[in-house]
Amino acid sequence: MAGLEVLYTCVSDTISCPQDALVCFVHWELIKGGYRCVGSGDEPRSSDKKSELLPSDWSSNRELYSLRYKPISGDTQFLLKAISVDSTLIFNLMNSGTQQVSDLTVTISDHVNADHLHTFDSVFKDADSLSEKVKTQLLPVQDRPTGSKSETKSQREEEEEERRRRSPEDRDPLRIPNRHPRHPHRSDPMVPPFAVGGADLDPFGSRGVGGMIVDPLRSGYPRSGFDPSSGIPDILPPGAVPPGARFDPFGPVGRHRPGPDPDHMPPPGYDDMFM
Repeated sequence: MAGLEVLYTCVSDTISCPQDALVCFVHWELIKGGYRCVGSGDEPRSSDKKSELLPSDWSSNRELYSLRYKPISGDTQFLLKAISVDSTLIFNLMNSGTQQVSDLTVTISDHVNADHLHTFDSVFKDADSLSEKVKTQLLPVQDRPTGSKSETKSQREEEEEERRRRSPEDRDPLRIPNRHPRHPHRSDPMVPPFAVGGADLDPFGSRGVGGMIVDPLRSGYPRSGFDPSSGIPDILPPGAVPPGARFDPFGPVGRHRPGPDPDHMPPPGYDDMFM
């Protein structure tokens, strides 16, 4: 809490209630977060200037506190309001440019000792917890003036690493997956008994054994160098089948076979003597 004691000592003459102490604490958290106070009230003034100190009239209204802030290296204005409701103090921080609002509700007695308002060592209770609440609830990540670049860079690095982990097969939906066996062969004596018959669940036989569907081009039988990407005479021109693409022949490979012999099927009424 370095610096808070100095600030609290400077404004101790104007602190007369627990709400004042809480507003002072939240103000210092904003200062540590990279903001500077430019004045009190809702509207800008000609006398506004960035400062770590609280303005002279910061506690003139103990039911509604209004303070304006700007980042150290920016001109975006943030309006902090603290509203006293029963035993709580409700903080709202609004980005005047984007109209985004974050809020924090604090039970006053949980963090301020009303009997020791002018003793800094005793005035705050559970200060670390209150500091964490201010950082995580009142100061959203997207509004913090510091650290946003490193956080964005870290996110980009994680996304890039995720893309590198993906295999080329994941990036190319048309690529035929590798057919390396991923399960033990059922002829392996060490295969679990429930793995028997597992090849039937792999229709195209990627386990190294036959499945329920036969791919004539990838069944493991020699095919005398047939490559569908080079074309099929009188059927497909060269290049019609992309290299490496799955291809199911829709007719005899090679040139058309000759038609059937005329004597294979006599015409109707061949034995009619009057025809």
